[in-house]
Amino acid sequence: MGLTKSEIFTDTQNDIASFAKAFAHPARVAILQQLFKMDSCYCGNLVDEIGLAQPTISQHLKELRNLGLIKGNVEGTSVCYCIDKENWQKMKEVLMLFLDQDTQTKDECC
Repeated sequence: MGLTKSEIFTDTQNDIASFAKAFAHPARVAILQQLFKMDSCYCGNLVDEIGLAQPTISQHLKELRNLGLIKGNVEGTSVCYCIDKENWQKMKEVLMLFLDQDTQTKDECC
């Protein structure tokens, strides 16, 4: 598979694609739901909550961190995670503008 030529797309198009990646796997959706349910930094074991292996959870947490939707900090021997509210708000705004588009065709196309 070739490299994505992201430079030929607008910043907004790249942002939408990146944010959509967060929802591209049900494990990431489950992790986000768990973090929202806690409504604070979550230091518990997501493996117990989600039911996947630790390396799998770690990979999804890494992806969500890279996307900027969650943040984590080390507390003792554990890492605590929470939603990055500023970036979550940005994502919502970008996606809502995209999703609120309506087709303005006069004729039925297909």
